[in-house]
Amino acid sequence: MSSDKDERRPAGELEASVLAALWAAGVPLTPGRVQSELDSGLARTTVTTILSRLHEKGIVGRERLGRGYAYFPVQDPHGLTARRMHTELDRDDDRETALARFVAQLSPDDERLLRDLLEPDLGARPEPGGE
Repeated sequence: MSSDKDERRPAGELEASVLAALWAAGVPLTPGRVQSELDSGLARTTVTTILSRLHEKGIVGRERLGRGYAYFPVQDPHGLTARRMHTELDRDDDRETALARFVAQLSPDDERLLRDLLEPDLGARPEPGGE
């Protein structure tokens, strides 16, 4: 049985813990196996609920294993962060303003990194019409 402390933790924290266990394992895990990897006192039913919600969100995949499922992450941590950023942008009616404010709040180092990603070194590109 899980403790009251575990039941009051935010869902995002529990999801992050479950995802961390899946990433660390590197192989699909059953809810019972995730539960033992977490070693947090969470009930197996709670872990199963979290995995089911992550599956509904498209964050984890699952494969049939006996009568149940084994779960695996569909993206690495960086891919998940990018997905969350896209989700937030999609929620805003004014994408341009949201992006502009995001960029305006970047640190100088992050701004430089973003600029490098958006404008790769022109010297590394082949000339148009050339091979």
